[in-house]
Amino acid sequence: MKRPVALTIAGSDSGGGAGIQADLKTFAAFGVHGASAITAVTAQNDEGVAAAFPLPADLVTAQIEAVAGDFQIGATKVGMLATAAIVEAVVAAIEELELQNVVVDPVLRSTSGAPLLDDDGVAALGAELLPRAFVVTPNLPEAEALSGMRVDSMDDARDAARRIADRGVRFVVVTGGHRAGDDVVDLLFDGRAFHEFRTPRIEGGPAHGSGCTFASAVAAGLALGRSPAEAVGGAQRYVAGAIRHRLAIGRGHGLLDHFWQSRTSV
Repeated sequence: MKRPVALTIAGSDSGGGAGIQADLKTFAAFGVHGASAITAVTAQNDEGVAAAFPLPADLVTAQIEAVAGDFQIGATKVGMLATAAIVEAVVAAIEELELQNVVVDPVLRSTSGAPLLDDDGVAALGAELLPRAFVVTPNLPEAEALSGMRVDSMDDARDAARRIADRGVRFVVVTGGHRAGDDVVDLLFDGRAFHEFRTPRIEGGPAHGSGCTFASAVAAGLALGRSPAEAVGGAQRYVAGAIRHRLAIGRGHGLLDHFWQSRTSV
């Protein structure tokens, strides 16, 4: 049976909660075959990032070319890129290989505050990668960095989404996990109108890898042929369930249960 394929281009998380590992588990949970191109190796766990080592940009390119040369890729999720050279390599690969349904999770810092993209890389992401993205999924701090404005309210989030869309992105999703309130509100801007996706906030705070997982769930939905709005709604429901059934393994925020749907009927 032919199965949809999604590619993740991101860093490796030794703790298995975020990055490549989270993306591949998410793809599998959606019934999508996951392929990967690793951009960096990190030493991290549920408490934070201890070290990170970027891979050579030409090796990142080689991984992407190997996958695209054999598989029909339905969607590509882009996460941690580490350096400007890797950003530029990924941009070139998107163009040359005509990668479709590119979902960019603009990973700038880890949850613990460790920088995961250098300053030149941030500039290259905004100027070169965003115009080639189909969907971008910034959290509030990332939306502030990409839009150049403070985001303290839903009106601010709408303004930030417009500014990010002006950089050439087709769909912008400002995720709401960092905003206070009884509900988490993920805000989708399609270039003309805003769509709000709401889910009750789960006690215990965010879980490690939720941003990576949300973006890869959107990519999985697109690979399955869903519309952007359907993919975002499905991603929110999936992440909320994975947080609700979080795994008490480490000493930090807790790890998502990426396969919660196979273990519960809730």
